[in-house]
Amino acid sequence: MQRILGVIALVAAFAVSPAAQSRPVHHIDEDGVKAPVLKSEVKPLYTQSARDRKVQGKIELKAVVRADGTVGDDVRIVESLDADLDAEAIKAVKQWHFDAGTKDGAAVDVEVDIELTFKLK
Repeated sequence: MQRILGVIALVAAFAVSPAAQSRPVHHIDEDGVKAPVLKSEVKPLYTQSARDRKVQGKIELKAVVRADGTVGDDVRIVESLDADLDAEAIKAVKQWHFDAGTKDGAAVDVEVDIELTFKLK
């Protein structure tokens, strides 16, 4: 059975998301901002179409982790792998939960980079 190896990296991004301009979006290590910590993740579906085509590799996404630990709606693909798998990655990441990132001890919105690897076994 094919499975996803999982999150390879969760690191700071360096651009403010246009969709999140109504609230300030912070960046990890910027003026004492601390990274959100992943509490639970939903694995993306490895579609049958992608399996049949033997698609493997990584997808890089940007997402804003809100002050309440949820992922905002503005998850976007930075490095695409496959249209089907990209869509599944976005759908899954929107269901992740975090301990929020903080600035000066208060929970804040933080933009992060997420890398998912799809590998056939």
